[in-house]
Amino acid sequence: MQNDKKYILSIAGFDPSSGAGLTQDIKTFEAHGLYGLSVCTAITVQNDVDFKQCIWTNPKIISAQIKTLFERFHISVVKIGIVQSWDILLDILKQLKDLNPEIKIVLDPILKASSGYDFHSKDHQNILDAIWISCDIITPNYDEINSLYPNLSVQDTLEHMSSLTNIYLKGGHREDKKGWDELYYNRIVMVNIPPKAETISNKHGSGCVLSSALASNLALDIHLEDASKLAKYYTERFLNSNTSLLGNQTYQTKK
Repeated sequence: MQNDKKYILSIAGFDPSSGAGLTQDIKTFEAHGLYGLSVCTAITVQNDVDFKQCIWTNPKIISAQIKTLFERFHISVVKIGIVQSWDILLDILKQLKDLNPEIKIVLDPILKASSGYDFHSKDHQNILDAIWISCDIITPNYDEINSLYPNLSVQDTLEHMSSLTNIYLKGGHREDKKGWDELYYNRIVMVNIPPKAETISNKHGSGCVLSSALASNLALDIHLEDASKLAKYYTERFLNSNTSLLGNQTYQTKK
């Protein structure tokens, strides 16, 4: 192991098209000059347009993968994608904090695939607060923020969650001001992050790119607000890298 490398971990699912999940995260990490490690939470049967099946990894195997990596590498930042349940996610978060109490955790709370496949039931909302507290920032979109607390308005949900963690709210699904993202941090600060591109070309896995770019910037010791803006505009370049559903990564200059 070389000491000059910066390591970052993705805990997510495997997408055979490499448009989302582990392989997309690794490509994003590498584009930011980092060495990406990976723990597989699921194997999916999908391509860039059709999600057919999800085979979940046994939680004991997930835990063993994490433990083994931490025995070898110093990991200061982790990005988490799809996990089978809130209970398993909370166990993962507890393990990460035990292994490195200072670790920064970026959670992309994926609740369903674009085809409508539900990744989480709504039966465990009593543990959501413990999950938010354990994360440094979460990156939901408007559909996800609406579904987390169905009995609350978006504003009430944001107020509650931002008292527990930082939130990067993706604006691609919002009806007003489409593409305008919002960062809520330090419980009192809200920053609008407007789009720079006038139009975008939709991509499979764009949410994974944003959250892994944000995690990469944090691993590079960039302040959260700047890290969020850089991730936003990196993702815009990814979206407009071509007109297909599978985008190209842009390699960053060293920070």
